[in-house]
Amino acid sequence: MEIDGLAAVVTGGASGLGAATARALSDAGAKVAVLDRDEEAARAVADDIQGLAVGCDVSDADSMTAAMAVASAAHGPARIAVACAGIAPAARLIGRGGAEPADVFDKVIAVNLTGTFHLLRLAAAEMAFAPTLNEDGERGVIVTTASIAAYEGQMGQIAYAASKGGIASITLPAARELARFGVRVASIAPGLMATPMLLGMPDAVQESLKATTVFPRRLGKPTEYAWMVLQIVENPLINGEVIRLDGALRMAPK
Repeated sequence: MEIDGLAAVVTGGASGLGAATARALSDAGAKVAVLDRDEEAARAVADDIQGLAVGCDVSDADSMTAAMAVASAAHGPARIAVACAGIAPAARLIGRGGAEPADVFDKVIAVNLTGTFHLLRLAAAEMAFAPTLNEDGERGVIVTTASIAAYEGQMGQIAYAASKGGIASITLPAARELARFGVRVASIAPGLMATPMLLGMPDAVQESLKATTVFPRRLGKPTEYAWMVLQIVENPLINGEVIRLDGALRMAPK
């Protein structure tokens, strides 16, 4: 699918993978709406790319519905939607005081998994009734963000792994369901990426994580994630797939 001139929506677009994706899509000619809870940071990215910033909470259905409506009114129906919003707090099943409270798990599922579902359903509804774009009958592409933690979650990652495993699991059924509308769905499962989430960790922790990488022996770059988004959008045969983007890394238990 040709990107130039299409409307794109990126959740979590104010930083990290989302910001890199917003910039890459804009460079390719897309009209980009940057959705993020941090509206000020989203506006900074949007100003750089002559896009649109929309504040929203991806875990809240009404907030997402309103944000998508604002983006659609400005740029037209979404043809490219990328779900990058996510959180990754660590929590073990049993802490010093016994069973861990359920609120961490609930929050991670709400932001990572339910937030992805909201973008998926709302973007698909816009795409499904838009004109086709090419001889294949394509109307849009939705890219979600899983993680290698969906497959090799470490200790303390039960909530995160569950949320990302859920995203990986919905990819194929969503692609099958939306095929009749000409909408493709794919997911990227990044490994260790140089995002604010990871770069905020102590230097010793970062170095220990880098030491687990295979090749290249470094953290992934947000731009490399963004390149994969562009490749998914442009390649019509990428559909229903979860693509690992990890340099052959397989996470150890801890």
